[in-house]
Amino acid sequence: MKIMVVEDDAALREIYGIRITAEGYDVVTAGDGEEALSVAVRERPDLILSDVMMPKISGFDMLDILRQTPETAGIKVIMMTALSSDDQRARGEALGADRYLVKSQVGIEDVVNAIHEVLGDR
Repeated sequence: MKIMVVEDDAALREIYGIRITAEGYDVVTAGDGEEALSVAVRERPDLILSDVMMPKISGFDMLDILRQTPETAGIKVIMMTALSSDDQRARGEALGADRYLVKSQVGIEDVVNAIHEVLGDR
């Protein structure tokens, strides 16, 4: 299975990539929402792990476009944000996020567990 990590912080992107690869997944990455959209169409990942706050196109806008594009509409998406507001969560869920994680409340193992749960591969 293939996971795409979308994160504008290169160090975090690498950390998540290494940890997710260790779970046996293929990992592709993107540094912002705009890049993520082209990578998603080309690579067809099974799941996208994406930050919300990014340059160019936000995670929410990216999710909105993914869900409206036939080739990418079915990809599972886990959104991660620094903000724990209910408004943000509601927006993510309304746009079709499969899971919504608040960075300050989860560690990398929680993220890995969420990936397994959303993919149903455990």
